Amino acid sequence: MGTLLSINNYYYLRGGAETIFLSHNELVEGAGWDVIPFAMSHPNNLPTTWSEYFVDELEYGKRYSLSDKIKLAAKSVYSLESRRNLRKLIKAMRPDICHAHNIYHHISPSILGLLRDNNIPIVMTLHDLKLAYPAYRMLVNGEICERCKNGKLYNVVLNKCMKGSRALSTLVMTEAVLHKMLGSYTDCVSRFIVPSRFYLNKFVEWGWNPDKFVYIPNFINIHDYVPNYASGDYFLYLGRLSFEKGAATLIKAAVDAGVPLKIAGTGPEEMSLRKLSAASGGKVDFLGYLSGESLRDVVRSSKAVVLPSEWYENAPLSLLEAYALGKPVIGAGIGGIPELISEGETGFAFNPGSVEELSGRLSYVAVLSGSKLADMGRAARKRAEEEYDSSIYKRRILDLYENIIRP
Repeated sequence: MGTLLSINNYYYLRGGAETIFLSHNELVEGAGWDVIPFAMSHPNNLPTTWSEYFVDELEYGKRYSLSDKIKLAAKSVYSLESRRNLRKLIKAMRPDICHAHNIYHHISPSILGLLRDNNIPIVMTLHDLKLAYPAYRMLVNGEICERCKNGKLYNVVLNKCMKGSRALSTLVMTEAVLHKMLGSYTDCVSRFIVPSRFYLNKFVEWGWNPDKFVYIPNFINIHDYVPNYASGDYFLYLGRLSFEKGAATLIKAAVDAGVPLKIAGTGPEEMSLRKLSAASGGKVDFLGYLSGESLRDVVRSSKAVVLPSEWYENAPLSLLEAYALGKPVIGAGIGGIPELISEGETGFAFNPGSVEELSGRLSYVAVLSGSKLADMGRAARKRAEEEYDSSIYKRRILDLYENIIRP
């Protein structure tokens, strides 16, 4: 047992990284550890007695004056406020180990050197490729891009990789260069946790020391998911509606295959996807944002879940949830998706971006017998139970903590 300092930009349920961060805290606390969170202040934050140490909210979507933008830019690269507040927190409650998640731009990596100087070991879960590629996704103009490899980070600015903005791209490049010079990650973090083998291999390919990485998959609490192995009559996409997720490719493929499709989620591409669906005359039903049991009911009633991503996905929770609910998955063969799929047993992979190949997969699954789909659903559920349950994750994490604290 010990005291864990758990750090993430956000302290409320915002996305996949926050789902893992908050669930992780609950698991470790349930194992008898004291968990101290450190994050940004925000009106949606969960209640905590440690909120007085949180840093001021910083959101790029808000309107700021020019002088405020300059201050925030400096804070994004190296936050003195985060260091001050965290120093006070360390004095108040000396943690045995720190586990950082997403800290970029908001809390900033400035805290890593402070933790090292106080002899507090750090593990860090990498939910994206930010440490290798400053703009996170290795995606430019809808295509995979690795031009920054071998230290050529200036390509981030040349290609305006960060939201199409030269200014933001310069900011994230500056942050990456500074913290490389300071050794914020290489010299301060004891272990990097990667939820997919693909990400581990990608970081090593980009020159990172493989000895610093450990593969620990994402997790779900299997007991929260009641499976249904009976086949439904529609395919399902669940997730953010943004171009890199491949929903447009899926709609075209579903139309081509003549199969019904339901889409659960919202995002910047929603209107264009609705227009595409209407123009094609496909049987596509947009369900909007769903969560909790409403989302699980939609998954349970589907034939299969489709992940048509066209970027380097890490280890999508939606796939694990589909497995836990007894559904096979049709997933794009990119990033960490294919390593989660046992071909023909728990699902099928296809070439990302290929309407023709995805259409063929949809057509094939559409005519599979109910007994075959039920067998695949049971195999998917079994894999979730044996590899991705929270009990397995908890054991791996606590073993890692112990090995670092008491090597």
